[in-house]
Amino acid sequence: MFEKLKKRWNLTSNLQVIAILVVFSITGYTSLIIAKPILEFVGLPQATTNPWIYRPLRILLVFPFYQVLILIYGWLFGQFEFFWNFEKKMLSRLGFKRFIKP
Repeated sequence: MFEKLKKRWNLTSNLQVIAILVVFSITGYTSLIIAKPILEFVGLPQATTNPWIYRPLRILLVFPFYQVLILIYGWLFGQFEFFWNFEKKMLSRLGFKRFIKP
């Protein structure tokens, strides 16, 4: 299983694969945790806000936090270069290519 990921991501060790998978999981969880209190702070608690409004707003709020947190956690786990390249590729696919220098 790790061999496919190592080849696809150009990694040299199983430890790098584990570190990257841990960063992905921690980043996703943390960005979700951060978004909820921010929405409550601006007066949109989940209990009283229509789900058709609350969920899209939360997703829109999670996105920028995720982008920043993935670089921070990647740096903490010693994989900043991988996540910086990952981030540039993802943002260029989302249409932000003109803001990314080659």
